[in-house]
Amino acid sequence: MKIVAATVVVTSPGRNFVTLKIETDEGVTGLGDATLNGRELAVASYLTDHVVPLLIGTDPHRIEDTWQSLYRGAYWRRGPVTMAAIAAVDVALWDIKAKAAGLPLYQLLGGQSRERVRTYGHAHGSDIPELFDSVRAMLAQGYKSIRIQTGIPGLRKVYGVRSTLDQADLPVVEDWDTGAYLRHVPRVFEAVRTEFGPELPLLHDVHHRLTPIQAARLGKDLEPYDLYWLEDCTPAENQDGLRLVRKHTTTPLAIGEVFNTVFDYQTLVQEQLIDYVRSSVTHFGGVTPLRKLFDFAAIHQIKSAIHGPEDISPVGMAAGIHLDLAIHNFGIQEYAGYTEQTDEVFPHAFTFSDGYLHPGETPGIGVELNEELAAAHPYAQAYLPVNRLHDGTVHDW
Repeated sequence: MKIVAATVVVTSPGRNFVTLKIETDEGVTGLGDATLNGRELAVASYLTDHVVPLLIGTDPHRIEDTWQSLYRGAYWRRGPVTMAAIAAVDVALWDIKAKAAGLPLYQLLGGQSRERVRTYGHAHGSDIPELFDSVRAMLAQGYKSIRIQTGIPGLRKVYGVRSTLDQADLPVVEDWDTGAYLRHVPRVFEAVRTEFGPELPLLHDVHHRLTPIQAARLGKDLEPYDLYWLEDCTPAENQDGLRLVRKHTTTPLAIGEVFNTVFDYQTLVQEQLIDYVRSSVTHFGGVTPLRKLFDFAAIHQIKSAIHGPEDISPVGMAAGIHLDLAIHNFGIQEYAGYTEQTDEVFPHAFTFSDGYLHPGETPGIGVELNEELAAAHPYAQAYLPVNRLHDGTVHDW
């Protein structure tokens, strides 16, 4: 079997997605997700101009060798653009290999370690009553674990509360006040626990906004409310900062959605400074390196928690669900769901029911691309918001 063609499709059925389609001389095709929110065209160009020419004529079954060649052969390693492009190739090759074997991908990863994949959903509101309504809506959809985000009194807009689907052609400016946030969030969790009881697993995402000492304070303040985890409490590029956080709180910590390689995690995992690794298949270079990260984490008693927002396409989501089902140290899977338009462009075999996902039994990753519908939804320039303090300074944490 040889690769005879590879094309990049950029489509926007509600938001932008970048998909790589690899074709072989035996008629077997594979899909990979290369979406990088707000920088989609950079990855599309990287693939089309620099990666696709290297794939033509090669053996699609040589997945490890291809990964190493793309990672090491360019000399310039790592970074989100490079790793998203490599991820697309890697997932497409796994898709091809599993289809050729006539098996769903998880069977090639060692078979299932569980019957289904536990998820958490997103609840948010501009105030506590609106947040309660959102939590009830999540429970009605079957979610058993819920991420809690809320507006902060005195701030007009807060990232994580307004929908990330509501992007703009230039970055929307959102307010930030660290003191107001640190005072408000413990009150929110006290109210949620009072309303919904002690059994419901609750999560919270700080979105990298705090210094290590501020994060330590928040983790300590939230201990009475028994969080499943506190996510991205401080920018983890400063891996030493997590030592301070860990020293002062027993609240479990999850980090890594902006990480691209195992080297970003090295200190955090070896010193057990976190409890969950948060990278996605799409932004970490694919199934091949993410499986290795999970094995590395497992020997340090750290679990998986694959990043699964709306900007991971159903292709990337499906690949992650196959991994979730197969690995031993699975923790939980983020799942925000998709718009009806997105599901039509990317028909998929994975299913969501009663708070759990399953990848399905279709050979490969179980996702197809309706190219005619994709073409009807052209790329639309869109950016994520930017936080500024009250004096207009871009928030620097």
